[in-house]
Amino acid sequence: MSPRPRALSSFALAMLLASILLAFAAWAAVPAAGPPLRRDTPPRINILFIVADDQRADSLGVAGNPVLLTPALDRLASEGTRFTNNFCSTSICAVSRASLLTGQWARRHGVNDFTTPLGESAFAETYPALLRRAGYVTGFVGKWGVGAPIPSDQFDFWAGYDGQGDYTDAEHPEHLTPRLTEQGLQFLRQAREPFNLTISYKAPHAQDGADRPYPPEPRDEGLYRSATIPIPQTLSDAAFQALPAFLRSSEGRVRFLQRFASAQAFQDNVRDYDRLVTGLDRGVGQLLAELEARGVAGRTLVVFTSDNGVLLGEHGLADKWFMYEEAIRTPLVIRWPDASPALRGRAVEAMTLNVDLAPTLLDAAGVPIPDRMQGRSLRPLIEGTTVTWRSDWYYEHDVFTGAEIPSSEGVRGMRFKYVRYVEEPVYEQLFDLVLDRFEERDLLHTAVAVDPDRPRINVPGVLRSMRARWRELRAELR
Repeated sequence: MSPRPRALSSFALAMLLASILLAFAAWAAVPAAGPPLRRDTPPRINILFIVADDQRADSLGVAGNPVLLTPALDRLASEGTRFTNNFCSTSICAVSRASLLTGQWARRHGVNDFTTPLGESAFAETYPALLRRAGYVTGFVGKWGVGAPIPSDQFDFWAGYDGQGDYTDAEHPEHLTPRLTEQGLQFLRQAREPFNLTISYKAPHAQDGADRPYPPEPRDEGLYRSATIPIPQTLSDAAFQALPAFLRSSEGRVRFLQRFASAQAFQDNVRDYDRLVTGLDRGVGQLLAELEARGVAGRTLVVFTSDNGVLLGEHGLADKWFMYEEAIRTPLVIRWPDASPALRGRAVEAMTLNVDLAPTLLDAAGVPIPDRMQGRSLRPLIEGTTVTWRSDWYYEHDVFTGAEIPSSEGVRGMRFKYVRYVEEPVYEQLFDLVLDRFEERDLLHTAVAVDPDRPRINVPGVLRSMRARWRELRAELR
């Protein structure tokens, strides 16, 4: 006969209860830094920040994409504000993600590769660190992407990973997108208010080196099977031959040949890219539904964006890095809590940037914005307040050096774009985005026939002005 279990001693019982309480406190995520909120403190808004990876600005149904289905994001845009001219200051994940965290250009935050982390003092002035010190419960799910070691101990809830991640592997046969969504839901179901969850999806980033670059969830295999993806105007030999020689032999061309070399490959891989976006959209819908089920949707700021855009065959190139519109434009949708019905569903054309999001989150939370943040809160644009806003901005990409991905800088204005490949010998480009929105005619290297119905362009004068602005912004942003 089995012996009867012995009763716990009072000491053992006390230790067991203490362990349970400690475990519950850790799960409830009471922040280690900063005092907890008093019961009589007025409630502050929660923040859900959703970041896609390599999602283009036109990869939304609400943006006019004729094929792609994104019902959750379309609904979010109908309930919030969609920024139609949002850009990344550097089109590469590590640098842009550091800019999202710090509200700073790379020239200031110093992350210009895949291994350099934010230093202790720099991380202390990121939006998650500042929110946590202000009493927020902070969580991070998904791709970290800003150097190593990863700061798992700087969040109350951590389900992040370093590196690019895999959509599926031997250890995790389930697709990564729903796995990340479930981890985000786990946080939202448990964290006390006020909370800040950042969920960073891999989708729709390519699985580099894989035979199938954009592997979707199995349930989405049938999506878009009969759809014909529109061919970009600049996916042509003429557009490719118009590029400078160093771009024609760059890594962008290598990846184009791997993914879009034939008409069929273009259709197959862009359909898969769209399937990944729709899978991500499904996850966004589940996160929004959880906010509603918990009864906190009305007091939760929701922000959706991407770290950078991507070229899907335009100009005979693939991926990002370069200053073409498809690579630097990103989606941005913000649903402000309890916004006036008159302000919902608006499309704002002001030029906004990834560096603006950290100040916006802090402003929404009532947390002071550090002086070292270089972006601006988007709150006045969301609230419809008349405000003087930027008319141009500085671009930089100095992550790699050499022929494969040449370093570039430039200025993106309302009409003209100045691009400067900085490695010797310097190579400049100038585009008129009003008359040439697909950037097919470089005004410095292409003979452009004069159209009598359009005003003449003083190319030397515009070039001098854009060069001067490049120098000015470059010096200001240190």
